Amino acid sequence: MTLFRQLLIFTLILFVMLFAGIWIEKLQSTRSFLTTQLESHAQDTATSLGLSLSPFMAKNDIATVDTMINALFDRGYYNVIRLRDMQGKIITERVLNIEIAGVPDWFVNLVSIKSPSAESLVMAGWNQAGKLYVESHPGYAYLSMWETMLQTSISFILAGSTVLILGGLGLRLLLKPLKRVELQAEAICRKEYQIQDTLPKTRELRQVVDSMNRMTTQVRDMFSRQAKTAERLRRKAYSDQLTGLGNRRHMTVQVETRLEAVKGAVHGALLMLQVDNLQKVNELGGFAAGDALLKKIADILKQETNRFGDVTLARLTGGDFAIFISDISSAEAYNIAENLSQKVTRLAVENISHSDNLAHIGGVIYKHVPTLPKLLSEADNALQAARQKGPNKWTVNILPSGEDSIVKGKTWWKDTLERVLEKGDIIIFSQPVMNSEDRTLVLHQELLSRIALEPGEIVNADIFVPLAERLQLIAKLDKVVLDKVFEQKQTMTNLKTVAVNVSPSSLKDPVFVEWILTELRKFPQNLPHIIFEFPEFGAVQYLNEVKAFSGKVQSLGHAIGLDHFGQSFANFGYLKSLRPEYVKIDRAFTRELEHDQGDSEFFIGALCGVAHSLGIRVIAEGVERDEQIDMLLELNVDALQGYIFGLPKQI
Repeated sequence: MTLFRQLLIFTLILFVMLFAGIWIEKLQSTRSFLTTQLESHAQDTATSLGLSLSPFMAKNDIATVDTMINALFDRGYYNVIRLRDMQGKIITERVLNIEIAGVPDWFVNLVSIKSPSAESLVMAGWNQAGKLYVESHPGYAYLSMWETMLQTSISFILAGSTVLILGGLGLRLLLKPLKRVELQAEAICRKEYQIQDTLPKTRELRQVVDSMNRMTTQVRDMFSRQAKTAERLRRKAYSDQLTGLGNRRHMTVQVETRLEAVKGAVHGALLMLQVDNLQKVNELGGFAAGDALLKKIADILKQETNRFGDVTLARLTGGDFAIFISDISSAEAYNIAENLSQKVTRLAVENISHSDNLAHIGGVIYKHVPTLPKLLSEADNALQAARQKGPNKWTVNILPSGEDSIVKGKTWWKDTLERVLEKGDIIIFSQPVMNSEDRTLVLHQELLSRIALEPGEIVNADIFVPLAERLQLIAKLDKVVLDKVFEQKQTMTNLKTVAVNVSPSSLKDPVFVEWILTELRKFPQNLPHIIFEFPEFGAVQYLNEVKAFSGKVQSLGHAIGLDHFGQSFANFGYLKSLRPEYVKIDRAFTRELEHDQGDSEFFIGALCGVAHSLGIRVIAEGVERDEQIDMLLELNVDALQGYIFGLPKQI
């Protein structure tokens, strides 16, 4: 029960007690007054009637005596008038049955009024002729008392109603600061930090509001410190402070993880850009000029690769940069190298302090799964070959392979994807996500999409999704996949919760979003609970669209999640407004735990602190060994996913 209701009920009880006390006191005083009046009335009537009857009793005119008594009795104020002679014989008597009209029986039974009586002697000259007995009728007393108490009750009810209305308004006004404190506390539970600028005038309430403001500020600052700590750890461990790109360690972890995860057909590229005259730039223009050059080159790398979803950029050391892109065709790799070469040449022309021979680009394209050392070695060879060509030149080679594989170009993939999407030839697999405390408990199943190129050749989404992005087929692909999922909603109700991957760029299509919402409204009692999983890097790029989509699906009982968390170097602050159901740590961080270098461990621990303070669960993907499980449990990770718990199975 709310404090407002408690105070209102308490006020009402006090008022009722006051009313009851006054009502009883009024009843007693009225009854006492009326009883006294009745006694006085009976006595006055007996005395005056006795004197009036004396002359007629002396004449023994009984008829006149009887007439006088009848005239008085018929007025209705008396219950009994009786005249006896001195021997006790009744000369005349009038008796009226007690009937009280206009007064409820319960009131008559509740309030007892004894009918008062009086006697007087009737004289005949100097002799006593008889005794007169008069008893008053209580009906008028009851009626008068009932009307008085009824008026009193009505007055109190009107006064009580007025008190309740005005008191309720007054209490609501006085307790308004407490309501704001309640809303402030609820906001903290939602990880929103509101400060009350207007303090109440009541001293006690002002102290409560002031204390609540201080606590809110401290919680907000604590969250900010946690987020900054996690960001600082990640940037320190994996980011180049000057350019904002990843460092060598980031490149190594990301590339090795991507290569290890590849199953089936594969093709990608590693490009290296090396600034040849960085030392000369530093000597001529100072270290500030060298830093400015490196930042400009980093910006060029970002501009040339921002259309690719799965790209890793890094400054390896000094003037050495690396670009790793999985699922890229040879033509696209050549195009990137050519554009980089042209823009580097333009930098040299625009600034006379730079040498004409500013940088070279070397790269390698692979069509089978290589090792990172092999890629770096071949890219370095290509870099040396580019130097032989002249200033600002590039060379991109194809990694030798013992297999005579057919090169599948952009046109082949476009035709293949369009054919698959037209026929809806998408295969759905599922993999469990396990509770970290009870690893027999499945929190949800992640649904994974695959396509079959040839009998027995299954292609993972990691390969064809980036291609669909670049070919502008991603929205159509997402719709086909979700259509497959929605078709099975009746059979998946036993799963309760499933996660399905969606590209953030698809949310730019309002028709696609409305189609999803329409399908979700058809779900029986919101089962299964659908979590739409977005890669963090893409979600940050389309943050407004993802936020809007999240609000709509949450209103229907569903949610969103973030996959591959940690690839982006975005500020953690967006988690507070986005509020995903979970974040899934990128497998690169899970993998690096085995090397015991500490930074991944610190980052995961800090991330768990930030996420848990926002009510967001943390899932670790790519878990394959018991040693990883033990470390992740110590870091308070909520759930685990990986081959150790089961391979993806077709559903």
